Amino acid sequence: MTQTTPNHTQTVAGWAAHDPSGTITPYVFKRRENGKNDVTIEILYCGVCHTDIHHVKNDWGITRYPVVPGHEITGLITKVGSKVSKFKIGDRVGVGCLAAACLQCDFCKQEEENYCDEIQLTYNGIFWDGSITYGGYSKMLVADHRFVVKVPESLPMDAAAPLLCAGITVYSPFKDHNLLDSPGKKIGIVGLGGLGHVAIKFGKAFGHHVTVISTSPSKEKEAKERLGADDFIISTDPQQMKSKFRTLDFILDTVSAHHSLGPILELLKVKGTLMLVGAPDKPLDLPAFPMIFGKRAVKGSMTGSMKETQEMLDVCAEHNIRCDIEVVKSDQINEALDRLARNDVKYRFVIDIAGNP
Repeated sequence: MTQTTPNHTQTVAGWAAHDPSGTITPYVFKRRENGKNDVTIEILYCGVCHTDIHHVKNDWGITRYPVVPGHEITGLITKVGSKVSKFKIGDRVGVGCLAAACLQCDFCKQEEENYCDEIQLTYNGIFWDGSITYGGYSKMLVADHRFVVKVPESLPMDAAAPLLCAGITVYSPFKDHNLLDSPGKKIGIVGLGGLGHVAIKFGKAFGHHVTVISTSPSKEKEAKERLGADDFIISTDPQQMKSKFRTLDFILDTVSAHHSLGPILELLKVKGTLMLVGAPDKPLDLPAFPMIFGKRAVKGSMTGSMKETQEMLDVCAEHNIRCDIEVVKSDQINEALDRLARNDVKYRFVIDIAGNP
């Protein structure tokens, strides 16, 4: 493992954290030359994900400093490798969480490479050549074309960026539970943030009755009037929770803070499913009785495959779904991370990497 190899000859300006303080500062580093299977991307925008906070602060104990975060990347292709046929210079493209996979295992062959044992991530991972991957808080990226998707013309590049993580993270569970083409289900969304607000939009686009489950009463008006949710439950109100006992077919839990799953499970009908996509840094409380007495299932889901990611972007273009964003400049990254940690954003920060006026 090394930060670079002799093939890393391109000097790139970016922004990195160097220690668990998580403070982001300008950082100049090297990227590899564009290989035969690569495309080079001029980065225009990069979304700020809650995962970025965990990595810059080493909350999970796996950070390799210096860390250049960012896995919600949109930009323009400036160079194409000799074996790349599906992209050309000038294409609008996106890069999400995935940088590499073995391409040989059963998961890769079944187009589920996001579950490959050898998956490597867009930042803080180890690429095929042994170098550390650096993410989208930078001016330029070299990416294997098999982990790049096209951004439809109708999607703005800034509002499309968070779809590369938040969008696919909530889209994949909908697809996994056959909710794309079977309207009329009653689904719940736990948490109204970067993931939750996109999940509401998907749920309504697919014709479902959407209930938001939140600890914040102040978010009810926003959920219903701005985002189109049908119902709202305050999860800290025992009477409200009891009144919705066994009413939901499926629940998507997007919360990244520690919480108990017991009361949420009681909202599910018999044989209902609770899907976890948030990533708390401490184990969740999972009592057995709500599962046993309701024959309920608790599952998890990690991002999505490249095929699903492209499909998700195309669906967003078809239904005019995009993330609600606040665009910040590169000198506001630390402020954005601090505000995100306090849930002070509606609903996703996006860094204007190119510095557009």
